[in-house]
Amino acid sequence: MEREGKLSPTAAEAEHRLAMLRSQATRTHKLALARAPSVEGHFKNACSTDLLFVIDTTYSMEPYIQATRNQVTSIVQELSAAFLHKATLRVGVVGYKDHCDDPHIQCLDFTTSISEVVTFLGSLSARGGGDVPEDVLGALDTAIFASWTNQTRCIIHITDAPAHGRTLHDLDDYEDEYADPCSEPHQLCYIEVLEQIIGMGIDYTLLRINHSTDRMAYAFYEVYAASSPDCSLLASNKYYAKARAHNLPFSKAGFQGRESDSQGTRRNVKFSELELGVSYHALRKLVVQSVTSSVTNSATFNPWSLSPSHSTSSRTTARRVPASALSVELETAPPQWDTPGWLNEEIKFAAFSPKVLAHDRSMLEHLMDSSVNIRLQSTDPTVSKRDRPFSKGAMRLASYARSGVSRAELVIKTYVDEGKTLLHLVDDMCAQALCKAFALEFNAMLPEQYSLDFIVVTCLERVSETGAGVDGSQCMSLEPWIKGEYVKYNSNNGWVNEDNPDNPISQAAQAFSHFTFERSKGNFMVTDLQGVGRVLTDPALQTLDREYLPRCAGNLSIDGFYWFFSTHECNDVCKQLGLLSTRDMIANGRYRFREKWPTSREAANMIVCCSNKLCSRIVRMSRARTSDDFPGYRWCRKCWEDLQSTMEEVVCTAAGGHPLHQFTRSRFFYESQGQVLPRVCPQAQCRTSRRCLGLPYIYSQRPCLGRSKRLQVSR
Repeated sequence: MEREGKLSPTAAEAEHRLAMLRSQATRTHKLALARAPSVEGHFKNACSTDLLFVIDTTYSMEPYIQATRNQVTSIVQELSAAFLHKATLRVGVVGYKDHCDDPHIQCLDFTTSISEVVTFLGSLSARGGGDVPEDVLGALDTAIFASWTNQTRCIIHITDAPAHGRTLHDLDDYEDEYADPCSEPHQLCYIEVLEQIIGMGIDYTLLRINHSTDRMAYAFYEVYAASSPDCSLLASNKYYAKARAHNLPFSKAGFQGRESDSQGTRRNVKFSELELGVSYHALRKLVVQSVTSSVTNSATFNPWSLSPSHSTSSRTTARRVPASALSVELETAPPQWDTPGWLNEEIKFAAFSPKVLAHDRSMLEHLMDSSVNIRLQSTDPTVSKRDRPFSKGAMRLASYARSGVSRAELVIKTYVDEGKTLLHLVDDMCAQALCKAFALEFNAMLPEQYSLDFIVVTCLERVSETGAGVDGSQCMSLEPWIKGEYVKYNSNNGWVNEDNPDNPISQAAQAFSHFTFERSKGNFMVTDLQGVGRVLTDPALQTLDREYLPRCAGNLSIDGFYWFFSTHECNDVCKQLGLLSTRDMIANGRYRFREKWPTSREAANMIVCCSNKLCSRIVRMSRARTSDDFPGYRWCRKCWEDLQSTMEEVVCTAAGGHPLHQFTRSRFFYESQGQVLPRVCPQAQCRTSRRCLGLPYIYSQRPCLGRSKRLQVSR
């Protein structure tokens, strides 16, 4: 008979592993909190903005100067409300004409006094202008020397004429007195000026009035795009196709400009061209749109920069990545799951995963009450993987994998960041389990078109055949491979995907973040929602109490709540759920929540998790597969197929007192539960266990262990 592999540690071994993990987590809990970067004031700092209007003040610009003066107060009021009245907004103005005018540049440095800005705008006279181009570069050079201090920095450029120099417009040379580049009296070069602006972390928005500025916009776009991928031109720009065709590379290092290392500066700048035209009333909307986009861009944190393993600085620190991980050769061919030997590396692991979520009356409240209530289990899976990863990120290498007899397609991720430990992965895994618990109740309250699910990873430690640790510093995780188009729905800093607002999953994602905040009465919020279709992965858990799973990446705490509500607009799904919390409540700190929710028992009658511990997919009760052979277990369609396809009949090996017979078992079932494959039939197991206890033997069919039948033995 075949020798059965060990799929699970003994109960004592598993408990010892979990006890060691709990002990290590307890010992390092205070250290994790001490190392966790402070996120207090993150929202206020990022929303605090220096907004500089650079305005062409020649004769044709009179209505735009008046529109700016008339709308600047409402612009500041709307931005202040969007930032929940927690940010500092400073406004400055640079007005410019051409070299022949006197004065040809006028400047108001940043101020918080809007009346001062209105007065200055009223003092600008729309006159002058010699040839067609104007002194744009002189105005931008003046802007560089404004007193930039806030984290978010924006230039709003309003003009109907290009800069001097034949490389910045499509005019004939006779129409430009300074057609030769850098031939103006100040001898400025646009590339050098823009590099200074980029180095200071200033976002640039050009509000186009007509097509005369198209080439200038394209030239400016090229300089910015060399430093950042977050740049855009209007599709109606004459150079739009050329910009797309170039597919300009960008340098993450950016340009070093004046004060580029001062507090509040950043490298991830953006350039955008927006259509103003002759719609003066659109100015307010475009400016607010541009500034809020810049704020979100300014606040973008690499989630790992909020991991306790890194510096407490608000900036992303350099990660310690082994050179071998950077030079790894990637798999380029599509996966060949059914080709024997293609998964050519077999590894034995000690694995940790949350126990499959089981509903009871207070399940969600129980998990929210304390992270200790998210119970873990330990198994010993053997994983077959491709020896070359198919994807490489800054922190992880991803390889195709399968586990045991299951046909499920998996991904094993190896963490190459030396600061990432098993405890960090376990906290992330527990956060995912809480997200799934929220999703179970969320789905039970809504039509199926709005259903969401979360992947919960399994944390892995590599072990040798003898069980000794091989590389405890190398962290790995195992999760389902999801195929399809990857979409990010929102972030933990207020960004919202508006590409397809009527899509049911997009609506559900925004409502889910709101639901988790309200369902937890302001203690939790799940953001950074992303994935393929309704299957989401790598969420960010925002917690009011930073001690709840302190090693989770991307937790901005209460500032995460501020970010969400600063941009959230309740949709139809929010209304179906009866959510009551609003932006105004968050701003003034007076909350009102929905009080009555469906009990978990009610939700369990509609929504369950697949019983495969490596799957745990959320399924509707009406679609879950069940079997009398495995009472109490429910399966998704794919796991049900694996369960049925691995049914086999084996000879019972129980010694003494038993006629020779076979019994039926499913290899997949025991693997899915992290249990040892049985060699004896259920009746023999029952008899043995009762004899050991000194009890009489009772023939009874034990649930979920299979069926037995007597063999016909020839005499």
